[in-house]
Amino acid sequence: MNKELLQKAATQARGLAIDAIHACSSGHLGLPLGTAEIGSVLFGDALSINPDEPRWVNRDRFILSAGHGSMFIYSWLHLAGFDLSLDEVKNFRQLHSKTPGHPEYMETPGVECTTGPLGQGVGNGVGFAISGKMAAAKFNTAEHTIIDNNIVVLAGDGCLQEGVAQEASALAGHLKLDNLILFYDSNDVTLDAMADKSQSEDTAARYVAMGWDVLTIDGHDLDAVAEAYANAKAATGKPQMIICKTEIGRGIPEVAGTSAGHGEGGAKFAEGARKGLGLPEETFYVSEDVRDFFAAKKAARVEAYNAWLETYNAWKGANAELAAQLEAGAAAPVDVEELFAAIPESAEDAKVATRGSGSTVLQPIAQARPELISGSADLHGSTKNYIKDGGDFLPGNETGRNLLFGIREHAMGALMNGIAYDGIFRASGATFMVFADYCRPSIRLAALANLPTIYIFTHDSVGVGEDGPTHQPVETVSGLRVIPNLDVIRPGDAEETAGAFVAAMERLSGPTMLSLTRQNIPNINTVSASERRHGVLKGGYVIKKETADLETIIIATGSELQHAVEAAEELGAGTRVVSMPSMLRFDAQSDEYKESVLPAACSKRIAIEAGVSGLWYKYVGTEGKVIGIDRFGISAPGDTVMEILGMSAANIVAAAK
Repeated sequence: MNKELLQKAATQARGLAIDAIHACSSGHLGLPLGTAEIGSVLFGDALSINPDEPRWVNRDRFILSAGHGSMFIYSWLHLAGFDLSLDEVKNFRQLHSKTPGHPEYMETPGVECTTGPLGQGVGNGVGFAISGKMAAAKFNTAEHTIIDNNIVVLAGDGCLQEGVAQEASALAGHLKLDNLILFYDSNDVTLDAMADKSQSEDTAARYVAMGWDVLTIDGHDLDAVAEAYANAKAATGKPQMIICKTEIGRGIPEVAGTSAGHGEGGAKFAEGARKGLGLPEETFYVSEDVRDFFAAKKAARVEAYNAWLETYNAWKGANAELAAQLEAGAAAPVDVEELFAAIPESAEDAKVATRGSGSTVLQPIAQARPELISGSADLHGSTKNYIKDGGDFLPGNETGRNLLFGIREHAMGALMNGIAYDGIFRASGATFMVFADYCRPSIRLAALANLPTIYIFTHDSVGVGEDGPTHQPVETVSGLRVIPNLDVIRPGDAEETAGAFVAAMERLSGPTMLSLTRQNIPNINTVSASERRHGVLKGGYVIKKETADLETIIIATGSELQHAVEAAEELGAGTRVVSMPSMLRFDAQSDEYKESVLPAACSKRIAIEAGVSGLWYKYVGTEGKVIGIDRFGISAPGDTVMEILGMSAANIVAAAK
């Protein structure tokens, strides 16, 4: 380790952060300045990465959980030789640059995941670590080790104060994820004030209690950082926390060590700071010897990668089937018809909850798609999404395909995102629909980052019944539909459930949420099973066609579809029923298709759903009616609650007349 050049690089990385944030008068200086030595050791020496192959499967993953300090990662990616030019660093936070305000997945080479909402990166890191353990257990052989990387997370006080980080950290300790190393930038400062105004716990003791190894060091001591990392990398049996005592905003005396050093406040002192750091007047300065040092380090990393590649090619030659799975990963294309063929049709007279149908559908899909893993927030017995014969992912059984998240919904979402970012396995997770609010921030980030995660959320309406209004999610389904790029699918019978699961597997451009019932509902046999399955793929379709001139259209979804079909029988031959399991999918269809399902000439329309009514008006128009539930529920048997709140064929008929 060349301490002189690493310290020089740390100083110049501070200069890059100061200049970039000063240039746009926006950003967060505290972390990039306070953790420069950590960055120098990691990117200048310790991380196993190849800047020319930023998605190399055996790279160490570096996650900046404290994403507000984004100039930290941009500076170091630039110096390390990733495809991030100095001009991009100068364009920090500008339109269409590769250096957005917070790190974003697939926007910047070397950025592993979208971070910024505090604590999410810690959860993502645990997901990456789970993925790494699964991959090593599945793909390594006695002859060849192709996966032995580490997951490195940098977090601050804000990350560790967030509940999602604590949920995820507790699970990481329990699972003994010794491929996970968490650097805690402990500078005793939060945004508003010194940290002792809002925290007094012993973080080291807390993490030890959760099953971690913990070491506290001077975060500005290059030797201490390097030694701590080497020891953490060699440790086995526990995840590793390195508490780095640092000075926030180091290098700008006017704000260093204070809450004023957190944001861009210190940028106005840029000129004096450069002088104090021994930097020239030239902005965005990197010396030739530092550039030469990183160029040599990059060459060594490429050489190490090439050596790994020889091992990989030998492994691939001996394990063609495994290699095909690994190289396809979670992005392996789905043959919809093959999956449908693998799923037996349900009996016409079947009357089963869609959570039960989902369990039946999941098994052949899991058999056909070995990359799929399933988890639940302590509700496998109710959500029914357990992969039979898949085993549990636990220490000593890292090939298990079922994740036991415990009662940690937010961590479940963040961990699923980490697995999805890693791109090797397809993550799915389950809980009750009403608890979607506990993991909504993670769901939103999955949609933002185009992650193909799958949520299996059951007990999706007031049909939950006796548990009462706390567990009856009247607003939740529509509240999730408004998240851009989140496909919410609410199937109306067993065959639509098959279509929903296949649709979720087919979709690789964003997350899918399956909204499933607790209560039994009948099969709707007005069209064939195949038509119902394929109808879900289009989002909306005609499930009962009129046999006379069209007079009325009833639109329904989920458990209310049965009432729409029953009402249509009473209303007569001029009534059409449209099943609308997915608004997102239907809205993406051609104008011609949408017109064929909902012809503009028919303005007499009724929509029904056991939830808030607002979103349905875009389909029924100002002349139509929506039968919904714009209030909280009732504690009573589910059928009683549905009837009292108007979820019935009789109510549809009355509205139509």
